[in-house]
Amino acid sequence: MTDSSNTPEPTAPGAQRSGAADPGVAQPDTARAETTHVDAAPAQDHAVRSEAQGSEAKTVVVAEDEALIRMDIVEMLEDAGYRVVAQAENGELAVALASEHRPDLVLMDVKMPVMDGITAAEQIAQDRIAPVVLLTAFSQRELVERAREAGAMAYVVKPFTVDDVVPAIEIAMSRFEEITALESEVADMKEQFATRKLVERAKSLLQTKMGLSEPEAFRWIQKTSMDRRLSMREVAEAIISQVA
Repeated sequence: MTDSSNTPEPTAPGAQRSGAADPGVAQPDTARAETTHVDAAPAQDHAVRSEAQGSEAKTVVVAEDEALIRMDIVEMLEDAGYRVVAQAENGELAVALASEHRPDLVLMDVKMPVMDGITAAEQIAQDRIAPVVLLTAFSQRELVERAREAGAMAYVVKPFTVDDVVPAIEIAMSRFEEITALESEVADMKEQFATRKLVERAKSLLQTKMGLSEPEAFRWIQKTSMDRRLSMREVAEAIISQVA
């Protein structure tokens, strides 16, 4: 059971609290002893957005067996600000290149020779190499379920535009970051599931109250957790109890 005296207490967005520490700045132990409030204020919103905008270009491995389509995808991604570090024409090579380059994301077609995209996605997911977004010409429910079970974080149905691909990529990377962070914090699978549910609810509240995107809301929780030396579950519980 968590000691309520050590649980952060977020205030309503925009509210000011005397002596409350800024989650965006590392606090000394003495400050933590005085207060463990989590203030969801606009200043943190700006800080999170600035940090996201200032990040380096995300790296991508692209796997597509048709060369012309692959070239179009690479051009699309690079125009959108991503850096394509490797290209593959089959799933087996995609797995090898992902293992070699450790990119921020793998974007690949479902239908490929040697090894199909879903099988490749499963291997990449099992090794926790990178999040996978699958490209498919089909939208059948069975395929979507297979992709999810294989560990793919998102999928995009052909034909697609950059406006379809970029949101899927950002969601996939955000979800992968969350899963990786929670796995490093919580070893027990049941506890991971319970913590993820709480974090998801807290993220939703931050998105509504602070106008953050889903990735920004998670980074806010994660940073507050590190700054206050609390678990992400404790931070999420505090947000839920004070903002909901």
